[in-house]
Parts: sequence; C-alpha cells; structure tokens
Amino acid sequence: MADPDNADPHDAPRESNVILSVLNAIDLGLGWLERVVVAGSVLIMALLMSGHVVGNLLFDRGIPGTYEVTEMLIVIMTFVGVGYAARCARHISMSAIYDQFSGWPRKALLIIICLGTGALMFFFAWKSAEYVMVLQERGRTSSSLHVPLWMINLALPIGFTLAGVQYLLTTIRNLVSDDIYRSFTEKETYSDVPLDDSGQTHAPDEPHGL
Repeated sequence: MADPDNADPHDAPRESNVILSVLNAIDLGLGWLERVVVAGSVLIMALLMSGHVVGNLLFDRGIPGTYEVTEMLIVIMTFVGVGYAARCARHISMSAIYDQFSGWPRKALLIIICLGTGALMFFFAWKSAEYVMVLQERGRTSSSLHVPLWMINLALPIGFTLAGVQYLLTTIRNLVSDDIYRSFTEKETYSDVPLDDSGQTHAPDEPHGL
C-alpha cells in the first residue's frame, strides 16, 4: 500500500488538469453545437424572409409558410441561445448582493448561484419535456405546413439542458480552480469601483465634485 506521506504532490494538480481538459472538450463540443444552431437559424430566417419579399415584389407571390417557419426558428434560436448565453456569461444577472463580497465568500456565493440556477434549468428541461410529450400524444401540427409541433418544441428541453450543463461546468470550474469564473471559460472581470481624488467612490460616469 502506498504511503500517503510519500504521495507525489503533483498528482492533485495533474488530476485537476485532466478533469479540466475533459470538461473543456465537452464545452467546446456544446459551444460548436449551439453556434451552429443559432447561426443557422438566423441565416435561414434571413434568406427566407429576403426571398419572400423579393417574390412578392417581382412575382406578386411570396414563399408559402414563411411566417410560420420564421416563428419556429425564433423558438429554436431563443431556447438554444439560453445555453449559449450561459456559456459566454452574457446572461442577465442580479449582482447587487454578489458585488458586495470578495475573495472566497464571493466565490462560494457564485458556486451556490450556479448550483441553484443549474438545478432550475434541469427542472425546466424536465417540465418542457413533459410538454413536448403531450404535444406528441395529441398530434398537434402547425396550421399551414402541418409540421408536428413537438419537433419544434424539442428546442425547449434541449436548450434548458444545455444551460443546466453550462452552470454545472461553471460550478466544477470554480471548485477546481483558484480564480473565480463566471462561466467555464470566462474569468471574473469585475473591478473595484474607482475612487476620486478625495478617496470617495463614485460611479464611472458620475462627474466629480457632485
């Protein structure tokens, strides 16, 4: 049996690096998927709407089902974009209390927030999956193209799951790293409020002397 006192001190950092490498590969794969879906939806929507307008102008007839497809693409783009926003740390956050902390209390609070938000995302994914199954059982389709609505609304559980995975990755990143990360790849960049010449704090755009 190996003696714990003689354990290699570099083993723990090496294990952390392996974990981060695996998680980084997962994050890159999810990021590629999210970018393809969001960018593809925007591109298809732009081409479809442009073709519809040109068809109306030149031939007095647009592309049938354009508005319906556009609505479907907006649903897909919105909910898959939830995961992409979480991955890039571009989501809306209420940070009034969070900004009052620094050091390990700030990091601990961020981990709690990520765990809570991730759990909420997975709960939403579960409930939206139930909604999708109900749509499939009822056989509901779109009005003009008769596309099964459950196929379009699959974007809901997929998007919420991607967001939940991102918050889980952020939690793990903060647990194994010394720095504070707002997402798996985005390090904490908040700085202290600047001081004026008198040593008092003021907002960045607030004129001095008021």
